[in-house]
Amino acid sequence: MERQAGMFLPSVSAHGLSEALGGPFSIRILLLLLHRALDLGVNFFDTADVYGDGRSERLLAQLRQERKEKFFIATKVGRRLDPHTAGGYNKKNLTAFIERSLRNLNTDALDLVQLHCPPTEVYYMPEVFGMLDDLVQTGKIRFYGVSVEKVEEALKAIEFPNIQSVSNHL
Repeated sequence: MERQAGMFLPSVSAHGLSEALGGPFSIRILLLLLHRALDLGVNFFDTADVYGDGRSERLLAQLRQERKEKFFIATKVGRRLDPHTAGGYNKKNLTAFIERSLRNLNTDALDLVQLHCPPTEVYYMPEVFGMLDDLVQTGKIRFYGVSVEKVEEALKAIEFPNIQSVSNHL
């Protein structure tokens, strides 16, 4: 089964893999799991820069080197902030998060970047979404979206015209 993932995103499998890639499993076992997922038609992988401190992104980079099939990777950024406050969603930090994920995934452009459950105040800071627009313009990211914890955040996020995905942790 496939579903359309946003107005401009490609169709992706309705099933994906996420946090397990940063878990306590061996790299060999995780790569077997990833290869099997591709064999079964999974073409969408959701990850984050904090899952296994980037380990999950690096595993997906290795999978891309080992397989010729195209697949889509969504990665989330922002949870590295300590403290995790709205003020941390600035150009310097967003750029650093993107650059780290680019290195981890061994790519020139990230398929989809989602802000990783940012504080509610971020959704009232249009400059944050303007910075993401700038990263799209420079070619560092193809699409962006948000991972939300509250309905209010999802409703506010879709007011920004270039948001391509809203996922939830409700």
